[in-house]
Amino acid sequence: MNDYSGCRKHIFKYNIYTFFLIFAISIFFLSFFVSCDINAHTFLKTESTIPNELSSLHAKAAILMDGDNQRILFGKEEEKELPMASTTKIMTCLYAIEHGNLSDKVVFSKRAASAPKVKLGAKSGSQFLLSDLLYALMLESYNDAAVAIAEHIGGSVEQFCADMTQEARNYGCYHTSFETPNGLDSAKHYTTCHDLALLTCLALKNDNFCKIIKEPSFSIKELKTGQSYSLNNKNLFLTSYNGAIGVKTGYTNNAGYCFVGAVKKDGRYLISVVLGSGWYPNRRYKWEDTKKLMDYGMKNYSKKEIPLNKGVPSKLPLKRGYKSTCTLSAPKPVSLYVSSNEKTKCIITLPASLTAPVQKGTAVGSVVLYIDSKPYRSYPIYTKQTIKKRTFSWCYKKLFYYFIH
Repeated sequence: MNDYSGCRKHIFKYNIYTFFLIFAISIFFLSFFVSCDINAHTFLKTESTIPNELSSLHAKAAILMDGDNQRILFGKEEEKELPMASTTKIMTCLYAIEHGNLSDKVVFSKRAASAPKVKLGAKSGSQFLLSDLLYALMLESYNDAAVAIAEHIGGSVEQFCADMTQEARNYGCYHTSFETPNGLDSAKHYTTCHDLALLTCLALKNDNFCKIIKEPSFSIKELKTGQSYSLNNKNLFLTSYNGAIGVKTGYTNNAGYCFVGAVKKDGRYLISVVLGSGWYPNRRYKWEDTKKLMDYGMKNYSKKEIPLNKGVPSKLPLKRGYKSTCTLSAPKPVSLYVSSNEKTKCIITLPASLTAPVQKGTAVGSVVLYIDSKPYRSYPIYTKQTIKKRTFSWCYKKLFYYFIH
């Protein structure tokens, strides 16, 4: 009995020592992993450090984009869905140009005439050319003009907004929803800085759109009475920043001050978006933010031509085909805005050989462009020939030809 009791005491002591040892080891590893987690978090924060010149932006969300290639040069909450106020009218204008007839007569409905300020103030039944109303839309940001345009193009405001939303999806803007044609606050009316910058890049490819937004002033007439309306461009950025070419201001209680800017200067083409850049009365914040973004782009980025065909073979071996090789079409060089600190490299992915049949224009590989070890974009490598698969009759003819010659 004593031996049994002593044995229990030894076991008990052993278990206590084991428990404390395991506890100590657990504490050590826990502190190690916590330390690792903190270090990893710090590393991630360091990776996305905001440049000093852009650390004091007022905007809730912002983006600076390469207008030629849509590369993001700077982003702050650029994928966050936010209200965008009258910058909505960029899409309203573009959609009307692409889906309407600029010489059409647009009649103001009661709904259009009753739109809230800021507005043209035309009465129900008034008639204007669609082309003239687009100036009223973009220069003065008139809300009634937006409603009249929407009803004329879409048949109703609701249908027009649904069509605009679908068009944005077709453009690759999957985080944008239009519920009003003028940008007035609404539950399902939002976009992101990234989507809005993409839409602006597309809009600025349209000559009619560019002509409208650059006008400092314009005069339009009501078609029945001949009453004249003078319009003045509210985009002060056009005259305050060298090389500015647009684009659109906006403000609502929910959205705050918003602005989409565009600059072409010294061989650079930049698009900026700021959403929620202060609230009334701080209307100057959007100009300050935009200037900082544009200055940052002009100072830190220059165009670099990157050869994508370097190392891409001109042809690949082909199995079971009429020919033994298939020629390839390598991607052309691309010009990108790259900073002096960024390093670029290309990685080619291709199979060792191809197997017939092969159709001309088939993507068989790719060149992936990396910027600072991060993939930027993949460019396909295509076949330049259509080559059929070898058949028995073809082999027989080749063999017969070999023997008689």
